[in-house]
Amino acid sequence: MSADTLIVGGGPAGAAAAITLANARAPHLLIERSRVVGDALCGGFLSWRSLDTLAALGLDPDALNRDRVTRVRLFAGTRMVEAPLPRPAIGVSRHRLDTLLMHRAVAAGARVERGLAVRAIDDGVRLDDGATLAPRALFLASGKHDVRGRARPAAARGEDPSLGLRVRLAPHPSLDRLVGDAIELHAFDRGYAGIVRQEDRSVNVCLALRRSRLHAAGSPAALLAELGDECPALGERLAFGFPAADAVANVPYGWRATAGEDGLFRLGDQSGVIPSLAGEGMGIALASGVSAAHAHLAGIGAADWQRAFARRLRRPIGIASLIRALAERPALSRIALPALGLVPAIPQMVAKATRIPPDPVRYGPAALEI
Repeated sequence: MSADTLIVGGGPAGAAAAITLANARAPHLLIERSRVVGDALCGGFLSWRSLDTLAALGLDPDALNRDRVTRVRLFAGTRMVEAPLPRPAIGVSRHRLDTLLMHRAVAAGARVERGLAVRAIDDGVRLDDGATLAPRALFLASGKHDVRGRARPAAARGEDPSLGLRVRLAPHPSLDRLVGDAIELHAFDRGYAGIVRQEDRSVNVCLALRRSRLHAAGSPAALLAELGDECPALGERLAFGFPAADAVANVPYGWRATAGEDGLFRLGDQSGVIPSLAGEGMGIALASGVSAAHAHLAGIGAADWQRAFARRLRRPIGIASLIRALAERPALSRIALPALGLVPAIPQMVAKATRIPPDPVRYGPAALEI
């Protein structure tokens, strides 16, 4: 097995890069550790900008979900504010998104090998089957999972690291009426929950919280019961029953890869981790895959591209991090929420400000002006 251009990871970032390279008839290999498409822990929200990116990649947003999310609903304690989104968005499971993106990549001519995991990246890319690859260009799209030898800094996790918990509520007419066409954000002490309806009308509940909050509760089930009492609207939704929660630990929210490395393009969560309340994690994944592939095709070095992409992430990640700090402090969020109600345009402004901006790089004869 050989690959001059190697993509590690078959999620949105890796698939977007593969589609872009395949459309240009550029040789590459995408490897994905899972043999079948899973359902990664994710908020499941695709913004209007992400839908534009998917359409440009040849994927019809209606194939993901015909229903649109048109409103944002913010909760703090017993208080609630609602505002329209700047443009319609959708909720979708990662299983459906990843499945359709991979089908699109293969249809475009991408070379894909499943069931291959990377053990380490040091003197080449070492696979779990004992093989070693030495690509000239490596696209690292392993999502929240770090790869030995190129792990994100442990310091980015902080003293009280963030955890992700996800439960899926089965479709129910009453639950459908509660959530409807909104993306919801429920703030609580040391965390928040995002709620959105997905393509099968199940409801995705994704929580980001500090490890200390989970430890204090004792278990995910105890924590959810505790939050149900603490946050009435969240409890009303969780009352429809929840199975065991999926979890991911040590999520470095707010981190960006500001320094580049020759030959290594960090994509998605390996390039920057936006607090999930912004609903732009998948948007960053898609944008990074497309942008890095275009840069590679134009002869732009990985180190130069990484620094430029970090600049694109500075504003959305910075603003989302400030909002997260507010959301995790109930006393502050309860004070701020009435102000948002008085100025309904503010949620729309924040929604726009936390989208990743368009790629400023010109890919062509002047492409090195980065």
